[in-house]
Amino acid sequence: MEVFVVSLLNGLVYGMLLFMLASGLTLIFSMMGVLNFAHASAYMIGAYFAYTLSLYVGFWVALIVAPILCGLLGAAIEMWGLRRVHKNGHIAELLFTFGLALIIEKVVQMTWGLIAVPYRIPSGLDFPLFDLWGTQFPAYRAFMLLISALMFLSIWLGLTRTRIGLVIQAALTHPDMAGALGHNVPRVFTMVFAAGTALAGLAGVIGGNYRVTEPGMAFSMGPIVFVVVVFGGLGSLTGCFIASILMGLIQTFAVVLDYSLADLLEVFGFVVTKATPGSEFLMVTLPRIAALLPFILLVLILVLRPRGLLGTRDT
Repeated sequence: MEVFVVSLLNGLVYGMLLFMLASGLTLIFSMMGVLNFAHASAYMIGAYFAYTLSLYVGFWVALIVAPILCGLLGAAIEMWGLRRVHKNGHIAELLFTFGLALIIEKVVQMTWGLIAVPYRIPSGLDFPLFDLWGTQFPAYRAFMLLISALMFLSIWLGLTRTRIGLVIQAALTHPDMAGALGHNVPRVFTMVFAAGTALAGLAGVIGGNYRVTEPGMAFSMGPIVFVVVVFGGLGSLTGCFIASILMGLIQTFAVVLDYSLADLLEVFGFVVTKATPGSEFLMVTLPRIAALLPFILLVLILVLRPRGLLGTRDT
């Protein structure tokens, strides 16, 4: 029970961190149709901005200012970069954002160095919130859960219950009609891209000190974020939320459950030995393939249900 409860809580924390990062990509990738390979770079930039700002003004100011700076950077990228290549199709967007991600990584290395920076959890949250069978649950993880839950609620209410949200949805699905009604569609696209980048920056502020702030953090988180968005379903914020929690729990429990297919076969009376054909494959334990499980699920969802869990279209 101790292993189950602790792993459940850790899986929820990691899953909500994935949602904080994937929610911004859901807005950009699912609604605008932009293949933004540099989205995880905004996560990294947010962490580094927060680290630098926290040295001078503290963590709580950095929590607000760093995402705003990331949003302004995203607006500049959309206006002076993506808007120019958007007319050339998805391949041009992919190449542009992929090159941008490489440039951002090099800029980070030249600015902050090649090794991890000492971005620490704020002292006001650096204490155990409660104990479970002798295992302490940090207060900062509960803070991460709270922030990500508030983010999910704010995005959902903003898109479905406000006039701005309705204008954004109309501009993204019927841009010509929205423009005919007097709305500035390019400005809406810029606003959506900036908001998605700001959300990624906020994820970096929250997750940079929870994990490690180093130049490779973008490319370590980028692939799993795309898995979450596609698995949850394009255009579905709820699907993104469910997929994030699912991926977080799967990866967390896979690390602590030291089982293999051979153990499963033994339950049904089949004993696997080294002489059994394919025994090396059958004896591979879950911790050894934990990092591969989300991508295996991605392949399965693309084969069985290309639109994802709650997606509304296949493309």
